[in-house]
Amino acid sequence: MNSELNNRIRVFRAEHRMSQADLAEAIGVSRKTISTIEVGRFVPSTIIALKIAQYFKVPLEEVFSLTSSNDE
Repeated sequence: MNSELNNRIRVFRAEHRMSQADLAEAIGVSRKTISTIEVGRFVPSTIIALKIAQYFKVPLEEVFSLTSSNDE
């Protein structure tokens, strides 16, 4: 079973009219970290994921979701 982590960070940033750099500064990471998480090249640590959800004041599941595909 393969799993993929999807996220809605870009959507939340757009709703709050903020750049990747703005979000990165707010949660204490680099802009590149936000960028690579958004495009799926980097899976965030639990702490970073929780900080993002906490910043936007939403449950973690509203920002991140797991998609599974069964390869048999």
